Amino acid sequence: MTIVSAAAAAALFKDCTRCFKFSSIVGVGLGGTLTYRHTYKINRVHFSGSIPSSYYCCATLSITMEEVKPTFDVDKAAVLVNEMRKTFSSGKTKSYEWRMSQLESISKMIDEKEKEIIEALHKDLSKPELEAFLSEVETSMATYPSSAEIVSEPLGVVLVISTWNFPFLLSLDPVIGAIAAGNAVVLKPSEIAPATSSLLTKLLGEYVDESAIRVVEGAVRETSALLEQKWDKIFFTGGARVGRIVMAAAAKHLTPVTLELGGKCPAVVDSNVNLQVTAKRIIAGKWACNNGQACIGVDYIITTKEFAQKLIDSLRSVLEEFFGKDPMESKDLSRIVNSFQFMRLVNLLDEDKVSDKIVFGGQRDESQLQIAPTILLDVPEDSLIMQEEIFGPLLPIMTVEKLEDSLDMINRKPKPLAAYLFSDDEQIKSKFVQNISAGGIAINDTVLQLTVSGLPFGGVGESGMGSYHGEFSFDAFSHKKAVLYRSFAGDAPTRYPPYTPGKQKQMKALVSGNIFNIILALLGWFRD
Repeated sequence: MTIVSAAAAAALFKDCTRCFKFSSIVGVGLGGTLTYRHTYKINRVHFSGSIPSSYYCCATLSITMEEVKPTFDVDKAAVLVNEMRKTFSSGKTKSYEWRMSQLESISKMIDEKEKEIIEALHKDLSKPELEAFLSEVETSMATYPSSAEIVSEPLGVVLVISTWNFPFLLSLDPVIGAIAAGNAVVLKPSEIAPATSSLLTKLLGEYVDESAIRVVEGAVRETSALLEQKWDKIFFTGGARVGRIVMAAAAKHLTPVTLELGGKCPAVVDSNVNLQVTAKRIIAGKWACNNGQACIGVDYIITTKEFAQKLIDSLRSVLEEFFGKDPMESKDLSRIVNSFQFMRLVNLLDEDKVSDKIVFGGQRDESQLQIAPTILLDVPEDSLIMQEEIFGPLLPIMTVEKLEDSLDMINRKPKPLAAYLFSDDEQIKSKFVQNISAGGIAINDTVLQLTVSGLPFGGVGESGMGSYHGEFSFDAFSHKKAVLYRSFAGDAPTRYPPYTPGKQKQMKALVSGNIFNIILALLGWFRD
């Protein structure tokens, strides 16, 4: 294969009037405007779309034209950041009109390109259309004004590094908050969801102001180049391992970070629950939530030994109702994102002390990257499946003698991003909320705490730091500047030297807050 530039291709075909005619129409040799990956073969031009036969090539050459994409390295990252800082310094992003125009453009983009967005999500994750619409496309853009005493100012030029499991929502959600706060933004979408990453690059390029809102595609090299730069804020969504890398890079420049990570999110199930509703809501927060590939999805269940079998039977019944007797054939389950994640999950399932604990499911198809909803009972606590975040369709159920013991089991692990309790016992509810430290808690449901715009979404400890959503997104990308306005009237001599005994008594009276003492001090009558 010979890789040539558009100009070189035109030169090779210079003796062929038909090729020259074709090249002049499509732009071969005219600044590289030809769409690349077109194959030229003997007597015929193979094009990405159909072309008239009058433009078939009569040359006896065989050339494959490919666009050689420029690498994105540290130098290019530095240029990008400098350009963004120049835009931010111009004051453009601070105006109310600019912010609203960009947010309205994103809203318009989602409305107009909904079909393309859903198709990209299906290519990346085989995500069912309804689930994609509900979980990713309906994005809230609510923002709130600041108080008269506090001036919210944008931080500057910010970097948003997104993830693959909800690649549209988790890219745009923080970008919207950053724009609303008046920042210039660089978005680095996940390369593991390439269709969505490519679509975001295309759509944002069409709908928003590229001088202040840019997308950088790529993988480790490109992310590393970006992290070498000085940012005014870094917002990262992903796992704890990469989160540590991001935080270390930010520390070099004292750059503030928001880390949206994950963890093992437990669901504690009491025996006094409505079992049918409980099973449906657990399944909605596990398998109907990107087939378990969600940071706030149910990671494992804790219940009592005597109630475990009833819960398993109910889960089995509802799973068959939702996904059929053969869930591997269901169109309502997302696939595993890639082969690496598939094999990671298989290894968790096939561990010696775990494989014989399967009580439901366990089927897998590597060619389709599908793993059936799988329930396991009482796997060892030191097994890998109970030590790391599962992030997939495997659900261990752990049993305890009494429900209160579940609190100790949860607290032995790092703090999760979410914790769930199903119970009608008010005492247990209160104890759970008071004793479990988690990013968020839902009682008698799963994942819905994420949808309440008035609640912050974020982790604690190893599940993350900082929060966003609604007003909290605006706050995450703003500095709260305290401003004091005073007139020249009412200048009290008490604050200035020399500090006489009378002034000291006046100041003590003022600091005490006692109205009677203050009045006496102002009149010159002091009380010891």
